Amino acid sequence: MGDAIDLTGDGGVMKKIVQRSKPDAIAPSESLPLVDVHYEGTLADTGEVFDTTREDNTIFSFEIGTGSVIKAWDVALRTMKVGEVAVITCKPEYAYGSAGSPPDIPPEATLVFEVELVACRPRKGSSVSSASDERARLEELKKQREMAAAAKEEEKKKREEAKAAAAARIQAKLEAKKGKGKGKAK
Repeated sequence: MGDAIDLTGDGGVMKKIVQRSKPDAIAPSESLPLVDVHYEGTLADTGEVFDTTREDNTIFSFEIGTGSVIKAWDVALRTMKVGEVAVITCKPEYAYGSAGSPPDIPPEATLVFEVELVACRPRKGSSVSSASDERARLEELKKQREMAAAAKEEEKKKREEAKAAAAARIQAKLEAKKGKGKGKAK
């Protein structure tokens, strides 16, 4: 959708927006430091997926700025709004560095994450009404995601049926041609 943005000034964390959020979407802040994300992490060198929440449709939650995730995520998620999907490319010094994270992430690995910011929330006890509103919104997002997955599956099924029908037509034409050729020899 857009060009990659250098979030750190040294190329260490690059962000490319894949899907923009709605204009009035909220962003992480001091009052909303807890974030919920969907993501898929791949090794830049091989494209191999090493971690994902997409397969089981789970949400990963953490508090921005506490060091509970790699540095690149703390940097990148601060720039996102709810509903935004971005590809975040993280150089090793903003990810797992020279240690890596065995066995899945080798030392000095550049990582690529597709991240969707699903929600921003206050710390527990900060605001009961906004937390329940957020829970309801998360349920709605989950339903939308499930409906989209079902629609995708239906499209895939229709394509496979169309392919099978086309193959059957071709087979029938071949059989018809074979039948016309019988009896003419000798």
